Amino acid sequence: MNKPQSFFHLHLISDATGETLLAAGRAASAQYKDARAIEHIYPLIRTEKQVAKVFEDIEEEPGIILYTVVDQKLARSIDERCAAMGLPCVSVLEPVLAVFQSYLGTPAGRRVGAQHVLDAEYFRRIDALNFTMEHDDGQLPTNMDDADIVLIGISRTSKTPTSIYLANRGIKTANIPIVLGVPLPESLIAAKTPLIVGLVATAERISHVRQNRILGNTSAYVPTDYIDRAAINEELAYARQLCTRHGWPMIDVSRRSIEETAAAIVALRGKNR
Repeated sequence: MNKPQSFFHLHLISDATGETLLAAGRAASAQYKDARAIEHIYPLIRTEKQVAKVFEDIEEEPGIILYTVVDQKLARSIDERCAAMGLPCVSVLEPVLAVFQSYLGTPAGRRVGAQHVLDAEYFRRIDALNFTMEHDDGQLPTNMDDADIVLIGISRTSKTPTSIYLANRGIKTANIPIVLGVPLPESLIAAKTPLIVGLVATAERISHVRQNRILGNTSAYVPTDYIDRAAINEELAYARQLCTRHGWPMIDVSRRSIEETAAAIVALRGKNR
């Protein structure tokens, strides 16, 4: 009998696009077949205010923290916050830089995003990342026509990580939560430019992810309906009804990785151009 898969939160904090961290985190988590990482990617983190906001999210969903931040003051802040919360924290590049410094006899230049060539493609990706972070989880819903893609779905359908993955490829992506009985923003209904895609999953999958989300956050009040499969099926039925009514395609993310979901979305975008 197969051991049931468990989930854990993996927080990736970067002062650039986050691709280096994503590769490292996935290489490590791939070694644990019975534990699936729920990835939280925080790109372009370059100020103490941004770090504070990141740790508000981490406090709600504690887990492993990996970071690549060359500003040593910010790095210390991350280390101290992790220590205060009792969470494991690793500066992914620091051991590598130490070896380089020892061998070359000179300290690193500490240039933010130095691994990236500053060409038009890089700036397009940074622009997309900024847009996506500003339009995460229903923020700034009034300018949906500025997006290339808008992802909609109930809680825990991988909207945010998929949005950031697409943004890392230069695609401006907004995401908006679907809440049972709550109308979607009029600006979304009226939008003509973006591809709007509904993300769905099985009630079993969503319930499992939601249960793992609240582990370690026992002080928070959690409504019974949040993890009840019958209630989740109602949420999903409402989401499917909305997508069908407006002719928006849907993708089931139950058995898809973030990359597979993103690839399916890009394929849909290609067909709709």
